[in-house]
Amino acid sequence: MSPKQSKQPDDGSRLKIRVQPKSSRNQVDGFEGDTLRLRITAPPTDGKANVGAIALLAKTLGVSKSRLEIVKGHSSREKVVSIETLTEPEVRLRIESAIKD
Repeated sequence: MSPKQSKQPDDGSRLKIRVQPKSSRNQVDGFEGDTLRLRITAPPTDGKANVGAIALLAKTLGVSKSRLEIVKGHSSREKVVSIETLTEPEVRLRIESAIKD
């Protein structure tokens, strides 16, 4: 396990997500408790849904994909994503703002 995976960055946050692969479109559905629900068109094979989830989340947050990393749940619908440079309140605010638009 790399240091990046085992320790949360001082200037970042972690976000719980639930991914629904093979959806009709890529979409952020919003928060259900403290978990963000994402719909992804990619199938859950060969990491394609993970790549799609990271791409959608990066676009929604307005950050590069390299700032995001799945740290837990690589083969599960329930995942934890590490987000560099954004605090948890900033992440929630950006997501809620993107959903309203």
